[in-house]
Amino acid sequence: MQRVQQRHELVNRMLDNGYPLSGVARGVALDRETARRYRDTELDVLIASARDRRNVPLDRYKPFLQAQFASGTTSARELYDKIPTQGFQGGYSTLSRYVLSLRNGMAVAAPTQVPSPRVITAWIMRPRDGLSPKEAAQLDKVRIACPDITETCNLARSFTDLVPRRPGAMLEPWIREAEQSAIGPLRSFGGFLRQDLDAVTAGLSLPWSSGVVEGHVNRVKTLKRAMYGRASFDLLRSRILMTP
Repeated sequence: MQRVQQRHELVNRMLDNGYPLSGVARGVALDRETARRYRDTELDVLIASARDRRNVPLDRYKPFLQAQFASGTTSARELYDKIPTQGFQGGYSTLSRYVLSLRNGMAVAAPTQVPSPRVITAWIMRPRDGLSPKEAAQLDKVRIACPDITETCNLARSFTDLVPRRPGAMLEPWIREAEQSAIGPLRSFGGFLRQDLDAVTAGLSLPWSSGVVEGHVNRVKTLKRAMYGRASFDLLRSRILMTP
């Protein structure tokens, strides 16, 4: 806190003596925005802000610290120099107290970091060979810990395999398996496909699709939005017919 006070006094003294803000920033070895903040912010606000930054909780950084400590980096100063790469912006005293607890064997084990549902979904929807070794190992751990995720992963990947290979005859067995699943969304998806089974089977069997038609529909809508309120129907018709 003393350093903040000294910088605040020095910045404002130099400004009072006629130095431009850029010259103050160079003289105090600060960037221009930081010098402006010292100029425009009250001292007690700056001190409170610095105190908040130095009391950043360590919980999310404890796995990193424990791994570094186990690998032989036991100096609090060395760890403090390394941890900013993980995003930590807290103070040295906060970190050093935790390192002391590690050294004394009193530190609580770091909580296991559970991947978010979005991350797990991304792993499931990508082919196995498209995952890095670390991602594949993490997905295996999740599958072991949660049988529902295992079933979801198996059914999702078997369905995505149907799309490029187009074996329409395999769709109904997949739907039956999904309908027998204990997972509600999978049962609902299987029932939804069964409602339009002939069309979906044709889509997974025949070489034709409505892709070209949908492309033209998108092109027409784009032209219509671009010309809305600006041109007549005749001009819109001409642009649609002439635009490839």
